[in-house]
Amino acid sequence: MALSPQWLDELRTRVTLSAIVGRDVRLTKAGREFKACCPFHDEKTPSFYVNDAKGFYHCFGCEAHGDAIGWMIEQRGMPFMDAVKELAATAGMEVPAPDPVAAKRAEKRASLVDVTGAAQEWFVDKLRSADGAKARDYLAKRGFSDRIVAEFGFGYAPDSKQALARDLSRFEDDMLLESGMRTETEDGSRYDRFRDRLMLPIQDQRGRVIAFGGRILADREGVAKYLNSPDTPLFDKGRTLYNLHRAAPAARQSGRIVVVEGYMDVIALAAAGIGEAVAPMGTALTEQQIELLWRQCERPILCFDGDRAGQKAAMRAIARALPLLRPAHTLGIVRLPEGMDPDDLVRARGAGAMTELLAAPASLLDTLWLSERDAQPLDSPEAKAGLKARLLEHVETIGHPDIRALYKRELLERFSAFAFPPRAKREWSARDWKKPAPMLGADVANRLKRAVAGGARSGFAGAVIAGLARFPDQISRHEEALSRFAARDRSVAPAIDLLIEAAEALDFDADSPISLGEGHPASPENTRYAFLLEGTDPGEAREELAEAVSLLVERPALEAAIAAATARFEQDPEGSIAEQARLRERLLALNERLKRFGRRRATAGLRDHAAQQADGPETETAHGSQD
Repeated sequence: MALSPQWLDELRTRVTLSAIVGRDVRLTKAGREFKACCPFHDEKTPSFYVNDAKGFYHCFGCEAHGDAIGWMIEQRGMPFMDAVKELAATAGMEVPAPDPVAAKRAEKRASLVDVTGAAQEWFVDKLRSADGAKARDYLAKRGFSDRIVAEFGFGYAPDSKQALARDLSRFEDDMLLESGMRTETEDGSRYDRFRDRLMLPIQDQRGRVIAFGGRILADREGVAKYLNSPDTPLFDKGRTLYNLHRAAPAARQSGRIVVVEGYMDVIALAAAGIGEAVAPMGTALTEQQIELLWRQCERPILCFDGDRAGQKAAMRAIARALPLLRPAHTLGIVRLPEGMDPDDLVRARGAGAMTELLAAPASLLDTLWLSERDAQPLDSPEAKAGLKARLLEHVETIGHPDIRALYKRELLERFSAFAFPPRAKREWSARDWKKPAPMLGADVANRLKRAVAGGARSGFAGAVIAGLARFPDQISRHEEALSRFAARDRSVAPAIDLLIEAAEALDFDADSPISLGEGHPASPENTRYAFLLEGTDPGEAREELAEAVSLLVERPALEAAIAAATARFEQDPEGSIAEQARLRERLLALNERLKRFGRRRATAGLRDHAAQQADGPETETAHGSQD
């Protein structure tokens, strides 16, 4: 039975390593990892660690190291296929049926590695020969040391169509063709793919040469600067990251992994002491490559050139990443100074300049917002509406419900602050609560009164609605969150719809509450919510009201997420149970926040209000003396 590397990678991704190891060893949470006394040797102090994000276990005492499959083999003594079958059952995956054709393909891949390995040795020999003089000069001009040249395996492909085939004649020509070392024209003639190019080997995660990249030594019109091997049984450019086999160990030391645009950028950073850099194969990052990065680090840093092309590349990467986002897994974005790539920056300003940029990457959300905001002029209502539509299109691609809701809220708040900047505020005093308020039409006022009085199932929801009537300038700020809540709780939907309608219809001073003719709605005498007390500072009241809206909408969102996780149980039982436990823990914490919410501020507000009532006319006189 032949199992493809892609299928095995998917299996490793679908199982949670700590859950597998935890069946045999008692694990203790230690930051983002788990620790235990090593099961492979006797010890009293834990030196055995399990890292779910990276998918491996490691003992710093005896150097035991492996993934989920390795654990089943080494700890439980299972044969490879038995280990795979048990893990596949846990992950809800079907093990591919025996396939003689697949077995032959696996055998062929093994033999093709011999071809690419021999080609690498041949390219290195040619670099050292007389033919490689100009390639050696090019490397010297780029400032690459002998150590870097040897470490990265630089070679040279001579300017000949048949030299490689002649010198590697021990391999059949069909094998040279299938490995990507030769190419074939429509008339059936064959010739060496790489000619007169500086050669770089592309290696898999085990360090085996599986493909090549070749760079021309002098720019020539109509000739591509870089030429990569085609996809072969060995090489899938969408699933390969250049230099990952070297960057992964470095990333475990530094805690970060850096993605740059090309091979030479990777090598320039390595020469500057930044060894945790990788590059895609001349294309935008793929979903598979993003998952590879997340196995090394929860927040890979994507480094893009500061020009328009770099900006487009960043947006392409963001678009690929959004559907894949999950808790704690995201991307950091670094934009280099305009006109510079990493090699240019290190040469001009030193490695410290690059290290400084990598230390403070922008978030994925910040980059998305700024890129869309600055994509085109926003000089009309139509253009601003287009910005909002683009942001929401991005949000809707996010698969994880919690992350989708948080992105939507954050981006819409930024949009509202940008599209509807706040009016200038004036100083407030306690007397401002007594000023005349704008009136609603009788029909809307009566409907809103009825909705507030009897519509809300929850007293907390009624208090929030009353608070929004007191501060109608906050309605548009929270419109999206309130609409989501109304869609989940139809008992409160009429009141919310009417509030939004009222806010749109009124031409009011932002500091004035909505009046229903007979006073403000739902203002209980002994409320514990400070945003409903007349003695509360308006700025503090608005701040607490915003927190109240957040708490109000978060509960149904969590309940919906728990229901969705429960529905996934059949497809992913392990993941479903873990997700339900995490969400229920958040729900318990939310309930505790709801119990505590407002008590401290309300108590202080009641004291202040009582003091003001006791002062009576003196307070008014004091205010009058200042006017």
